[in-house]
Amino acid sequence: MMYRPRDASCIPGPFFHPRCAGVMCRPRARANTFRVMRSAGSPPIVLLHGLGRTRHSLWPVAREAMRRGYRVHNLGYPSRRESIEQLAERVGSRVRELAGDGAVDVVTHSMGGIVLRAAVASDALPATSLRRVVMLAPPNHGSELADRLRDHLVYRLALGPAGQQIGTGDESVPQRLPPPPFEVGIIAGRRSTNPLFARVLGAEGDGKVTVASAQLEGMRELVVVDRSHTFIMWAPDVLAHTFSFLETGRFVASS
Repeated sequence: MMYRPRDASCIPGPFFHPRCAGVMCRPRARANTFRVMRSAGSPPIVLLHGLGRTRHSLWPVAREAMRRGYRVHNLGYPSRRESIEQLAERVGSRVRELAGDGAVDVVTHSMGGIVLRAAVASDALPATSLRRVVMLAPPNHGSELADRLRDHLVYRLALGPAGQQIGTGDESVPQRLPPPPFEVGIIAGRRSTNPLFARVLGAEGDGKVTVASAQLEGMRELVVVDRSHTFIMWAPDVLAHTFSFLETGRFVASS
């Protein structure tokens, strides 16, 4: 029997989804989640993009999740218009609703991980609503790049209030958050495509976040990949690590 997602118009594309059996799926402007049938026993997956990005930036993760049969909720949020505290309330409420009486897995990119941590820390989202979390390139201790650029007008206009909160100082949101009370694996990059940004960071990193800043007290696993910050989610090895952790609690073992 041919299966078409109940709301295939939610899938950003257009592209051919294997479950659509050749039916072209196109985006609908108001949609903000992917709705597809998930495999029995697998929790839904929530995706949270980073600062200045949109939910479409995590399309490679969504596509791979759908290929594996997961139900995917790729959430968008106004990362450039609200503070991290406001975003945490907004996102926490939505994830709590999606989890219901169960729990969801979450994949975050960059500041999406900080928003998730802030939602849990503020009780906007119960930790019991989260099963496993994979953070891609998270600035868990802030970014030196944000420190350097925060007073520049273009940076302030482009990234809004949240961009002022992700530095490395004691007043930054990442520095004030407690260790996460949920199972988390972190994928950090070590390739920078911008020599100037690499000099600002002054340590191994992905061009925007250092490997050291990505790490967290209490994290279950860390893997460092030869990828840059902006497009880390496109890398096949990153996708393999992501779903290995979600499915087994471990990243892919190095050969």
